[in-house]
Amino acid sequence: MGQGQGQGQQEKVATSLPGAVTETVGAFLAPVDAELERRYPGDPGTRQPVHTVYVPADTFAAGTVRAWGDRALAALDEHAPDAASFAAVLGLADDLAGPVYDRVRAKLEREPVEDLRVDFEDGYGPRPDAEEDEAAARAARLIAEAYADGTAAPYMGIRMKCLEAPVRDRGIRTLDVFLTGLMEAGGLPDGLVLTLPKVTYAEQVTAMVRLLEEFEKARGLEPGRIGFEIQIETSQAILAADGTATVARMIQAAEGRATGLHYGTFDYSACLGVSAAHQSSDHPAADHAKAVMQVAAAGTGVRLSDGSTNVLPVGPTEKVHDAWRLHYGLTRRALARAYYQGWDMHPAHIPTRYAAVFAFYREGYEQAAARLSRYAGHAPGDVLDEPATAKALSGYLLRGLDCGALDTAEVSRTSGLTRHELETFARPRRGDLTGSGR
Repeated sequence: MGQGQGQGQQEKVATSLPGAVTETVGAFLAPVDAELERRYPGDPGTRQPVHTVYVPADTFAAGTVRAWGDRALAALDEHAPDAASFAAVLGLADDLAGPVYDRVRAKLEREPVEDLRVDFEDGYGPRPDAEEDEAAARAARLIAEAYADGTAAPYMGIRMKCLEAPVRDRGIRTLDVFLTGLMEAGGLPDGLVLTLPKVTYAEQVTAMVRLLEEFEKARGLEPGRIGFEIQIETSQAILAADGTATVARMIQAAEGRATGLHYGTFDYSACLGVSAAHQSSDHPAADHAKAVMQVAAAGTGVRLSDGSTNVLPVGPTEKVHDAWRLHYGLTRRALARAYYQGWDMHPAHIPTRYAAVFAFYREGYEQAAARLSRYAGHAPGDVLDEPATAKALSGYLLRGLDCGALDTAEVSRTSGLTRHELETFARPRRGDLTGSGR
């Protein structure tokens, strides 16, 4: 046949498999399909805070969120009073210096804390029962009032004591007093977050589930209303005695209630025998633990959070700048490794938290938006993107919008997409992630 002959002819389509084969395979895989949907529902599509602030229960007060913002602004005023000086400390590019600095200050004035945990564990320690009871009741009242008057952080809650035998009863009672206080004050706020620390066995997660089930029954709440974070602070939480990944078991033991896995830098490092001088979130032991956590959580809808640095930005300016550079670098490192949340232990950490987050999204949003625009329009480009990459690009832009690093208008202008369209790309149906989509 000569060149060009046969073009336009309809191809003959032939098959060999009996028609019943497809039905047989479908029936065989139906339990697997159901298991995939149950275990791996994908990202919940809600906002994830960029950090969690821990405040000891005895120091938590009605003005804590605003006080942290004011102290963070004061640190900027004293140690980096303008964009140029802040950029010089952190090594920000000239084109990022102004936009990042301005957004950091605006964020500290508008929403200085995205997630706050009133701490009844390591930051609080053992106290007389009557004192802890009163602190738990006060935390519930203050958080309820903050949500009522609009001064709350988007997410707030408590870290109770763990479920190990020596402190189990105290942890359960604090949880009960706190949740009961919220119910008596009008109900559980949408931004409620609970943290269960020092989990070593999946059975402890199951016990937490049963506690919450009983509370929901007692108060007439919808089953499954209350979720919680699992704090990974022990070697047993990563690797079980039989060599399996314990953290994966914990996610399943939560029966859909697990909202996050939070890495505990110092408890975990100490558990492995890392000396105090080398306990850091970038230690190889930390990287291993967080990699296991990341794989175990992938696709489950459980979010990840990095730990903290204990090097505080306090003292003379030179010392503050050193601490800022360390914190900024650790935060940027975590973001590149898809850890989009971390702990902040001091108000002066917040400026560099937001600087790192804002720089991360602002320096890449134009390229990400352009790539997504080409993908959405099936336009040619120098990168052949897949549906999974479109998911990552849109997720990146949405996280930048949620934290305030990006504005809706600039993202829409660059990508040509609405937020709804971004969300559609970020959360495709399972079958949509196969193939090139071209």
